[in-house]
Amino acid sequence: MIGRLTGVLAEKTPPQLLIDVNGVGYEVDVPMSSFYNLPGLGERVTLLTHFVVREDAQVLFGFLTHEERSTFRQLVKISGIGPRTALSILSGLSVTELAQAVSLQESGRLVKVPGIGKKTAERLLLELKGKLGDALTVPTAVANDAQGDILQALVALGYSDREAAAALKNLPADVSVSDGIKLALKALAR
Repeated sequence: MIGRLTGVLAEKTPPQLLIDVNGVGYEVDVPMSSFYNLPGLGERVTLLTHFVVREDAQVLFGFLTHEERSTFRQLVKISGIGPRTALSILSGLSVTELAQAVSLQESGRLVKVPGIGKKTAERLLLELKGKLGDALTVPTAVANDAQGDILQALVALGYSDREAAAALKNLPADVSVSDGIKLALKALAR
């Protein structure tokens, strides 16, 4: 099994890379989250890998972080989720965003990923619940249902998790959903 590659980045064609390791070129598929954080061509790179051997192909998947690789491995354990679908999920959502979607049971965020339908999203939420580890818990503590609804509304409006969480921190604890959304939008507009 190939667990890690260190070499020179020879080619970058999303989502595939060619890494030259002492004269041997390895083709590696990476999620877009890793792809955007790669060094330039001709520079050294180290990728953690997951090697998939099938009857018709041998494919190497690469990741910049342990969290991405372990999440990928959790995803491919789920019935009906293959390596390509898992790569698509990690390209559409960061590990933290996926963990947050699972902890808040937000199937709507998963459905936005190409190739994930409503039933698959619901199965993912069920299968991944409690399996993404303590390090991947939601960064903000949602104190009540109203704050959870406000957070979901802000994310649905296109704000990042970080922006929505920051706006949520400044709201009164007993705010209603509609007032909370209005106050959060005013704070985010500044």
